[in-house]
Amino acid sequence: MKKDYLLLHLSVFIAGFTGVLGRLITLDSAILVWWRMAAAAVLMFLYLRFTETHGRASLQRYKFRDILQMGGVGMLLCLHWVFFYASIKASNVSIGVVCFSLVGFFTALFEPIINKHKFSGREFLFSLLTILGIYLIFQFDSRYRLGIALGVISSALYALFAIANQRVGKHYEAKNMLLWEMVGGLIGLTCLIPLYNMFIPVGRLYPVGMDYPYLAFMVVVCTIGLCLLQIIVLQKIPAFTVNLTYNLEPVYSIILSMFIFSEYKELNFSFCIGIALIIISVVLQTWSEIRKRKVKA
Repeated sequence: MKKDYLLLHLSVFIAGFTGVLGRLITLDSAILVWWRMAAAAVLMFLYLRFTETHGRASLQRYKFRDILQMGGVGMLLCLHWVFFYASIKASNVSIGVVCFSLVGFFTALFEPIINKHKFSGREFLFSLLTILGIYLIFQFDSRYRLGIALGVISSALYALFAIANQRVGKHYEAKNMLLWEMVGGLIGLTCLIPLYNMFIPVGRLYPVGMDYPYLAFMVVVCTIGLCLLQIIVLQKIPAFTVNLTYNLEPVYSIILSMFIFSEYKELNFSFCIGIALIIISVVLQTWSEIRKRKVKA
C-alpha cells in the first residue's frame, strides 16, 4: 500500500515538468504531441523487442480486438495532451496546469456512470475544494478565457482516459499496453491533423534547436517513465484517488514556471489559499481511502 502511494506521488512530481516543457518546445500543440507519441512508440517497441521478461520476449502478441481497445485508450490520452498544450500556449503554464486539477471533479461525475456504481457525495465535495482553489488562484481572468476553456476540456479528457485505462489495464501487461496506447494515439492523431490544420494552421512540422533536448526529456522521462508509473498505479489505486492526487501537479509546474517564465503574478494571498485548498483536497481523499481500506481489512 505505502509503495503504491509513493509511486503515485513520484509520477505526480515527474508530471510537473510536462507543462513547462510544453511551453519551451516551439511546435504547435498537435505536432508536439505527434512527435511525443511517435518517439515514445519507437523507443517502447525497441525496448520490448530486445528485452526479456521471465525468460521470454517482452513484446507480446495480441488479438486485433485487444489492440483496438488499448489504442482507443491511447487516443483519449492523445486528445488530452493536445488540449493541455493548446491551453498552455493560449495562456500560460499556470493556467493549463491548474485547470488540470478539475480532473478529480470530472472523475467524480464520470466514474459512477461508466463503472455503474453509486455516486459518492464525499468524492464530489473533495472535488469542490479543488474548484474553489482554482477560482481563488485565477478568479477566471477574462484574458485567459480561451486557455481556461481548453484546459477544462483537457481535464475532462484525462478523467475519461484514467477511468478507461484502469478498466482496460487490468487485462494487459503494463509495458505492452503503453506501446499500443502510443501507437493508437499516433495513428488517430495522424488522421486528425489534416482536419485540425484546416481550422488551426500547424506551421512548422519538425523540431529545431533546443526543441530536441526538451523533446527527448519529455519522451523518455515524462512519457515512457510517467505512463508506466500511471498504468501500474491505476491497477492498484482507484482512478478518483489517482486523479485527485494529480492536483498536486500544478504546485510543481507553477513553481518551475515562476523561475523560468517569470509568472510571478500568482504569488499573492489568493494564490496561497487556492493552492492550500488543492493540497487539502488531496490529503483528505488519500486519508479517506486509506481509512476505508483498513476498515475493509
